[in-house]
Amino acid sequence: MGPGPIDQVQVAVCDPWHPDARHCLQGYFGELSDRFDGGFDPARSIPAEDRELTPPAGLFLVATLHAEPVGCGALKFHHEAPAEIKRMWVAPAARGLGLGRRLLTELEAHAAAHGVRVLRLETNRTLAEAISLYRTSGYWEVAAFNEEPYAHHWFEKTLGTAEKPAGR
Repeated sequence: MGPGPIDQVQVAVCDPWHPDARHCLQGYFGELSDRFDGGFDPARSIPAEDRELTPPAGLFLVATLHAEPVGCGALKFHHEAPAEIKRMWVAPAARGLGLGRRLLTELEAHAAAHGVRVLRLETNRTLAEAISLYRTSGYWEVAAFNEEPYAHHWFEKTLGTAEKPAGR
């Protein structure tokens, strides 16, 4: 058996202003708007602005399959505080390939390479696939650490361990 589609996916750091990144962000925002009760307004959400997703403040990953953008994820670094995972999205046509897990693994590797020990993220209750991915990838549900109006679940992971965060 030859390589599968996931083996043909390329994941790389990308400028958030690049057309492939813009395509993914448009898909991300559109899907949230469709799936969230009452839609999604980025202006009400805690920002993850382009400048925050560009080194050294953060980074943006884009996954491509046959040169087409099919997924993304981002990191926001915070000096001596947990980093945040933002903008995780996989195009509907690329779902079921394991791309979400691959993007998450790549984000964790980039975070570790930048000296990050703890990653955090928040998500909406309607994103059951994402919640399952985070739980099966060693993220533990924690108390709310921000006031994101669209979040119902907050997660944290200490890199290099599958242990529950201290004090939880």
